[in-house]
Amino acid sequence: MSVIDVLLLTHTFTSGPRPREDKQTKKHPETRMKGSPVLSLLLLCICSLYFVGLYLFMGGFLLVRLEVNRTSTCGDVLQPGQEPVDFCHTRPRFRRAVLIIIDALKIDFAQFDSSNLAPRPYENKLPVVEEITSSRPLHSRLYPFHADPPTTTMQRIKGFTTGSLPTFVDVGNNFASSAILEDNLIHQLGQIGKRVVFMGDDTWESLFPKKFYRCLPFPSFNVKDLHTVDNGILQNLYSTMTGNDWDVLVAHFLGVDHCGHRFGPDHPAMADKLTQMDGVIRSVIDRLQNDTLLVVMGDHGMTDTGDHGGESLKETDAALFLYSPVPLFPGPPSQDEPDIVPQTDLVPSLALLLGIPIPYSSVGQVLLPLFPPHDQAEVAPTGPSQLEALWINAKQVNRFLETYSSMAKDIPPPRLSQLKAEFARLSSEYLATVGAGRSPSPQLTASMQAYLTSVRETCRATWARFNPLKMAAGLVILAFACLMCYVLSELSFVLIRENARRLKAPAVVALAVGVCVAVGQLLTHGYIEVAWCLAAAALSAELLFFWSVYRTRTVHVAKNGSKPPKWTNWLTRRRLLIPPILVAFLRCASLLSDSYVIAEGRVVTFLLLSLVVYTPVHLNWDGLLLPPSYDPLKSAGLLPSPALSPSFVRKESSTLLACVGLLVGSLYLSLSFHGCREEQGYCQPSPFLTPLSRLQDSQMKNLHYALSVVSLGVWTYLLRHCLRHYGNLNSSGGAVFTARWILPLLSTCLGLHWAVSATPEDSFRNLGEMIKLAQLLLPRAAFCLLALGLFLICLDPLTVFIKTRATASARNSSLPLPRYRASTGISPQAELHHLIPQIYQRMRRSLDDNEPSVGSEVDNRPAVEAYGLGTVYSAPLLLFCGLLTLGMLLLHPEGMALSFLLLLLEMGALLHIHASATTLRGLQSTYSGGFNVPWAPIVMWSLAATQFFHATGHLPTFPSIQWSAAFVGFPDGHTGTAVPASLVTLNTFASHILFAVSCPLLLFWPLVCEARGSRGGRAAGDEGEDAVMEMRLRENPQQFSSALLQLSTRYLFILGAQVFASVSAAAILRRHLMVWKVFAPKLIFEALGFVLSSVSVVIGVTLVLRVDVAVARWFKRLIPDSSR
Repeated sequence: MSVIDVLLLTHTFTSGPRPREDKQTKKHPETRMKGSPVLSLLLLCICSLYFVGLYLFMGGFLLVRLEVNRTSTCGDVLQPGQEPVDFCHTRPRFRRAVLIIIDALKIDFAQFDSSNLAPRPYENKLPVVEEITSSRPLHSRLYPFHADPPTTTMQRIKGFTTGSLPTFVDVGNNFASSAILEDNLIHQLGQIGKRVVFMGDDTWESLFPKKFYRCLPFPSFNVKDLHTVDNGILQNLYSTMTGNDWDVLVAHFLGVDHCGHRFGPDHPAMADKLTQMDGVIRSVIDRLQNDTLLVVMGDHGMTDTGDHGGESLKETDAALFLYSPVPLFPGPPSQDEPDIVPQTDLVPSLALLLGIPIPYSSVGQVLLPLFPPHDQAEVAPTGPSQLEALWINAKQVNRFLETYSSMAKDIPPPRLSQLKAEFARLSSEYLATVGAGRSPSPQLTASMQAYLTSVRETCRATWARFNPLKMAAGLVILAFACLMCYVLSELSFVLIRENARRLKAPAVVALAVGVCVAVGQLLTHGYIEVAWCLAAAALSAELLFFWSVYRTRTVHVAKNGSKPPKWTNWLTRRRLLIPPILVAFLRCASLLSDSYVIAEGRVVTFLLLSLVVYTPVHLNWDGLLLPPSYDPLKSAGLLPSPALSPSFVRKESSTLLACVGLLVGSLYLSLSFHGCREEQGYCQPSPFLTPLSRLQDSQMKNLHYALSVVSLGVWTYLLRHCLRHYGNLNSSGGAVFTARWILPLLSTCLGLHWAVSATPEDSFRNLGEMIKLAQLLLPRAAFCLLALGLFLICLDPLTVFIKTRATASARNSSLPLPRYRASTGISPQAELHHLIPQIYQRMRRSLDDNEPSVGSEVDNRPAVEAYGLGTVYSAPLLLFCGLLTLGMLLLHPEGMALSFLLLLLEMGALLHIHASATTLRGLQSTYSGGFNVPWAPIVMWSLAATQFFHATGHLPTFPSIQWSAAFVGFPDGHTGTAVPASLVTLNTFASHILFAVSCPLLLFWPLVCEARGSRGGRAAGDEGEDAVMEMRLRENPQQFSSALLQLSTRYLFILGAQVFASVSAAAILRRHLMVWKVFAPKLIFEALGFVLSSVSVVIGVTLVLRVDVAVARWFKRLIPDSSR
């Protein structure tokens, strides 16, 4: 250890004559923070109230539509006549069918343009479709196949097997598929003894358990695996077709979809996959028999980045190719044929072609070109004519409509009556036409088609079933929780001083009320509805808390003599209409506009910039940005002036303005990393969002990799430099070991992982196995290092190095309580600057007390030197957040390393702006003993969390979810859904987690920056000593606890207000045109972000409390009992 380290980075304990005690004696340093166990529990209780409100509202807003668990039977009277007809025993049009589902086969992939001489990788790669449709028009057709959103695989399988419309909330079940209970094609085929053989995506096995005659599922979630599923199908497809042990063959290929997720559509790998599918279709056609129908279709499309899940045209427009060795269509394509075929229409069409009943809940419409016109029915193949098919279809849909309307009352009665009257008219007209033997008019056919379309659109409009009572209860609980956070932030000191006794009664009453409601439900209904039990408990707790606050009329006098405001003054316009709160309210109000939600990334950036610029402007308006003018009336005695020196004010102002410039530049650069929504047609997504493995230009790939590695190196260096600057890398504890060794090792693993991931699989054929092994081991090693580092920080969070020196034995028994100081200047002159005021204060006290001079102490060396004591709280928290950030970066594309570097710069700039503003505001005021964090930095911190969410390419839309994060360290996929869901969640909400965990830094950083120089009244404390940085918190444990509680509740209030605004927008605009496209996804992302943010706040506060316990034990070991 060098001498300069001792001079610059030492927090020295010195001993001397016992100072004269003031009226308010300082707490011993070994005293723990008061109310610390209650603090975490209190925050958990507040978060639970928010969770209950969200749970209730989501239960009322995102209800799954009512499923009609009835099935169609062969004996249903569907055709006209007096006697029931066994529909299943009539001869079907086709005895067999082959369904080939090419996942994510969009219509652009299937179309062929002979004039395109330079096709892109996904164009003109399925020439078989064009060859067949042009050479055999009566045998084949190609249609755009429209998928109803959400365009995820499970919902699409439900759609084209049941004929129903999935609801929005079903998207959450895409990777936790449950069995389909509604009537469907697979069930109907099994009912009549058809042998259904399946091979491919294992989602089918979970949706239709034990429904297949033979099932060959393959794991589907590993999007990096392009070949396993497809090759598994090809090993069994052709041999199955040549056998006679099947009637319906379903093959679900996944290579095209996985290629899109991994590389995007515009990649040579996509050309290879589509060419392979072209060969598959040709081989299947060659093996078809005359009684077999071939259906080739995509379940959904994909965006230009290869994603899907939303409702853009690129995601919803798939391809449908129909072929039969015998004529399938009555004539060549005509203008009367549909331009687009909804996926629900495939269900009734296939059912009637295969001779099975249409599934009970289907709202699809038969595809008329597949059936012969009425005048050709006699010479046409077996099966119903167009009019008969429409009649069977209309009667089935009307039966479902009657059943559903009797079970659920959500269809408007006027609309229901209108549909029933229309069917009655069509029924009488059709029966009269058939009974008279007349040829049906074209108007009858068109009317039946219009009726079927009307029923489907009515169901689509009304199947967003809301529970207004649950929604209202959730809104009320959320509003009260926000108000409770605000009140708690104002009452933080009183609650900590009383050890939160005021909160015990609401908690007990809430528990009792919840139990009483549960017992009442059990006695009256025979079951317990948990939602209403939680609602009763939450509301009773909130109301009782407000009642206790209302009854508190006595004025609580703090120890420093200040009187907190009465509760009636907390909601005054003067307190609420301050610019930071107004900016937060503007942010909340913007969530009510779909345009602002779509442009949220730039809106939040603008609001953050406005609030950042407001800080120096407001300081200058108050005359605090420039040094105060010299006042000749002030005495120039030996005692230092409580005001800051002009040079130091200029330094602080320069620091603040430089950090404002740095923050503005970082925010501007961060706009280069934003993604694009489908509604932003003019937008181009950031090239940094493209993984290195997708880049085909080797020079560009090397440039991106070099930039990422340099950003990672700079990020690691800045973090270690900050810890070293404040003397936190000198001890041998677990946290310091993490900073010295685990942090650089983790960064190295990231750099190597990026290099291996960017290497094409066929680049080094001899090293292929080694590359695969590295892709597996490197990220897992990084995960292990991350877990070890976080564990060591929690186990041994202190970064303090102790160096003791022998003292005279005669003084051992009479040592006074050691006093401490923090000298972390940047030069030996700064060390002297800190020492002189302390020596002078000791001399002055000695003269006042008629005690001998303490010059002997000056000549002696200090008894104890403690490195890093001034940042004992912030250092482990900073290191904890740093490790978390590297873990989050591992789950992002390599290009996001520069964005994460901008995150570090933004965080540092915000913290220094807050610290400098706090210092300058103390120009004309003395230190009050409090550590309150104003609203402005808290609002800026919350805005920065949302801004960084967009700066990492994320958007509140499902297609923007970066699913590749689920396979970092797991290239071969997962056996369950918990691990991939956790990895994707950490990737998506990385910004929310990082800013919430690091929120306590807003409390510590103004104290950390005391080391920049003398700080007048605030730095001097009660005795005029020099800066002690974070040790000041240990001198005031009650104020420490109350400040931490106030900071946490204020941050939760801002986050709660945002989620309340999003909930209100969804409730108010639930019938808006853009509700399911904009507001509902935003609500889900906002709610999940709030849940993770609130849990992360509790984690950050708990880490601070863990450090406080460790510091208390450290002082207890260091200071002997006789000196306390």
